[in-house]
Order: sequence, then structure tokens, then C-alpha cells
Amino acid sequence: MSSSSLKRRLAATLAVSATTLGMVTLTSAPAQAAAICGGNVSVYGTLPDGRLTYTAIAPNTGDRVKTLIGANLGFTPKAMATLNFNTVLVTSTAGELYRVDIQTNDSALALAGVTKIWDSGWTFDKLTYDGAGHLYGTVGGELHRYNVSQAKPSGPAHIAKHAVIDTGFVLKTLAAAGDDVLIASTADGRLLSYQINGVGDWESSVLKSSGWSAVDNLVSPGGGLYYGRTNGGMYWYHDADPTDGKGDDIAYHPADPVDASGWTQSLLSAFANDCTYQPPAPPTPTPSTKGGQIARSEIMSRAANWLSRDIPYNQGAYASDPDGDHTYRTDCSGFVSMVWHAGTSYTTQSLPGIAATISKSDLQPGDALNTLDGHVVLFEKWVDKAAGKFSYIHEANTNDDMMRGQDYLNGGTDGRIAGHAASGYVALRYDKVVSG
Repeated sequence: MSSSSLKRRLAATLAVSATTLGMVTLTSAPAQAAAICGGNVSVYGTLPDGRLTYTAIAPNTGDRVKTLIGANLGFTPKAMATLNFNTVLVTSTAGELYRVDIQTNDSALALAGVTKIWDSGWTFDKLTYDGAGHLYGTVGGELHRYNVSQAKPSGPAHIAKHAVIDTGFVLKTLAAAGDDVLIASTADGRLLSYQINGVGDWESSVLKSSGWSAVDNLVSPGGGLYYGRTNGGMYWYHDADPTDGKGDDIAYHPADPVDASGWTQSLLSAFANDCTYQPPAPPTPTPSTKGGQIARSEIMSRAANWLSRDIPYNQGAYASDPDGDHTYRTDCSGFVSMVWHAGTSYTTQSLPGIAATISKSDLQPGDALNTLDGHVVLFEKWVDKAAGKFSYIHEANTNDDMMRGQDYLNGGTDGRIAGHAASGYVALRYDKVVSG
């Protein structure tokens, strides 16, 4: 560990007595993260005796800068969410909702007040705020959402538009990682991410299929930074691209934790807007030529063009592609031929001649699901890969024309995708597709 890091940790240890929190430090070299943060990460917590705590963590090194202990809140906390740097919402075991106002967390943690803003009904087992106006809570496997309209809400007028997003959210931990983005771990050790679009409209990804069962509290300040408490130690993780729905780029720092022990808080909560993720500028792919190689991003852009133009379905008609230099037949297979920038308008029978058959579980944006009995759809993205739910774009029929749809690989309750038996679909990948 560098001398500056060691000094910061020693100063942090002196800021709170070792007998109170029992925090220790390690002497391994600090790792580096790349999240863009405005300053230190702010984590609030409550001790088992009801006192509020505040911890500042350096985002680039995982070093704990300081921990401060404040007054007893005056009630038994159950769930908490940090709205901003000096405002925390905390529920009680009696179902009340309190707003805790922080006067200072500089050299001491002083409260400006603890105000009950709701008398009952707040029975959530977990609570988190996404930093962008939405407060989330889980109870009985349901995910609930509220709109928060004020930095310091005073009741129903400022915490409103309650909605139940969906059921099935049986989670061990829950944290907000950005605007309508949640991360969670489960009792069986999975690490999940969720993109919440609205009631009944959400997407999930399995970041890790195992290894997270010991994490009993999870917080995130945004920017792909995650902090998980395990057996009293606080460990930090950095997701290089928190938007890709993948966990193979999450960096672990087991040899350089925030602290190896001492995190005895019963609740922990971070402000989800401390840090942001700024994706690197992607290289500009070379525009395709008819019948040549084509990037996935261009395939999806070409699909969006016909979708926005709502090209009418007509097996006997042709329409121009986005560059206006070529025309393609305006039915389902003509549409897929167009988005692939193929050399001609293929049919559902001839498309397999220019594409490889792949596993349906390997589908990526720009691939296709084709059935020889007369239909093909363009795979857009996974909505819930674990459940086999996906979205697609297709030239549907003479009534619907161009449209976007969602279904399951097995066809769901009726066993059909876009009106055709799901069992008859084969996943295809265009021979000329390249990444990008």
C-alpha cells in the first residue's frame, strides 16, 4: 500500500474507536477503478442500537477515508434509502417513514432533524433510491416504485405515483446503480441487474451465476461501482461497462478491501448519483456495401429506419433501404435481407443459405429467428435472458406492417412467436456480420 493510502486508512481508523466498529486495514497495494465520481462515495448506515453512521470511501482506490457515528434515530430502523448527500429516508419496524436530515458529515455526524413524514404502510424489507427521482422497495416479492419530486420530501405530495412494477423479486439484497437501474443478489448466490422501464416492463441480466450468497448488504454509488458486505468486511467491485448486462468485466479486489472487518451496521445505503459511467467513444464502423460485411450496430440502425417509416407489408412491393441506393421486398424476409444489406431479397427458404444456424441462447442483436413455414423476425435484444424473453422487430402482416414485439423462445402460453409455432423457429446468424 502506498504511504498516502496508509495515512488515509490510519486517519480513518482514528476517526472512530476500534472498540466501536472494530475496523482494520490491509497493507496490500490498492487497485484502481475508472468510475467518474464528483468526490468520495457516501455511505450511510445504522448500527444495531439505532445510531446513524456515515462513511466516505475513495472511489478510485477503495480506501475508507472516514467513518462517523451520529445520534440514535429514536426508532427501530427497518429499511433505508439515501436521497442525496444530506437526506436519508428510513422506515421503522412499525411501518412509519422518516426523513433524516444531515446537518454535517465533515468531522462529525450531526443531524438537523428526524421527521416522520408517513404514519404507516411502509413495510418494505428493502428500500433504495436511484438518484434520478425514483424510490424502489420490495415486500413479499413485489417491486414497488414511487416518484420523489423534492430533495427533502414532506409526505405523499412529494412521494407519489405509487406503482407495483411486478412480482418475482425475491432478493437477498437490493441497491440502485443508476437511473431506473437496480442491482441485487439472491440467496443462491446470483448477482442480478435490472433495467426498469415501467409497470410490467423490465429487463434483467445475470451478472454472476454464483459466488454472491455471502453478501448480506449491497450498495452502489453508480458508475459501475458496487460495495458488498460479507462477514462484516466491506469489499468493492468495479463493473467496466455497467450497461452491457454482463458480469465478466467486473473487477474484484479481495486483497484490497475497503475493510476486512468492522462493518456491523444493520442497514447500509449509498447515494446512487455519486458516480457516473461514461462509455468510451466506439470506433465508427465502416459502412457496409451491398452483400458485404456489416456491423451489428448498422443492422439495428437499418431496422430502425424501416420501423420509423412504418414500411407497409406487401409481398409484391419494394422499398428503399436507408441509403436510398437499393430496394428490398417489403415482407418479413425482405426486411431481414434489407437490414443485413444482403445482395438480394431472400425468402424464408433461402435465408439459411447466407446464414449459420446458432443456438437460440446465443442470439445477439441483428441475428434472426426463421421458420421455413413462412416467417422470420429480427432479434433485437434480451428482455430477460434467464426466462428466455426477448424483443424482436419484423415486417408483420398486411394489418400491422412494421412492428416491434416481445415473446419467449418457447412461445409463452400459446407456444407461438409472431403467430407461428415457436418450435419451428431456427436461430440464424448472417455470414457477413461483424462486431460493432
